Amino acid sequence: MIENIPPTTEQIRDFVIAAHDNLPRVRELLAEFPGLLNERYQWAENDSETAIQAAAQVGSINVAEFLLARGAPLEICTAAMLGQNENVRQMLDKDPNLIKARGAHGISLMSHAAFSNNIPLVKMLFERGAIEGMSHALGNAVMKGYVEMAAWLIENGHPDLKWKNYDGKSLMTLAGERRDKAMLKLLREHGAS
Repeated sequence: MIENIPPTTEQIRDFVIAAHDNLPRVRELLAEFPGLLNERYQWAENDSETAIQAAAQVGSINVAEFLLARGAPLEICTAAMLGQNENVRQMLDKDPNLIKARGAHGISLMSHAAFSNNIPLVKMLFERGAIEGMSHALGNAVMKGYVEMAAWLIENGHPDLKWKNYDGKSLMTLAGERRDKAMLKLLREHGAS
């Protein structure tokens, strides 16, 4: 363990990349360089993220919980991704403007919440005004195979069923890759192609 040497930009980058879903690598890097925990990697001029934000934006529950246990800060997008109704409610009661919070890469609060598969949480956020990012939220639900969440988002959030993810994959492609017959049926019933 190296405590007094600040991490390099390359180490920060590796740590943030690992935090997207590689818990063994996160553990290894953090054990060697504890100072990495809350470091922010700058991807572009107005685009940066910490490891906890990286975990939250892809729905990596195990990495997020590990980082939180080590002292990473709990932000509303992470709490929403983890389905922490009470924490999210308390944060919004304290600062109602957090309903428009965005995580890493400008990803909406609703997109993070869809990873939780917690419909009461998503409903509460929607009722408080979280209406941005519905198409991305649906994409997250489809990617995880959360059929009930996807149905709720389609019926209430009216997302664009022609939406494509950062890889250019459609909702139907994402569901097809998972061989998710129930999701494919739901999407077809609502006009996705």
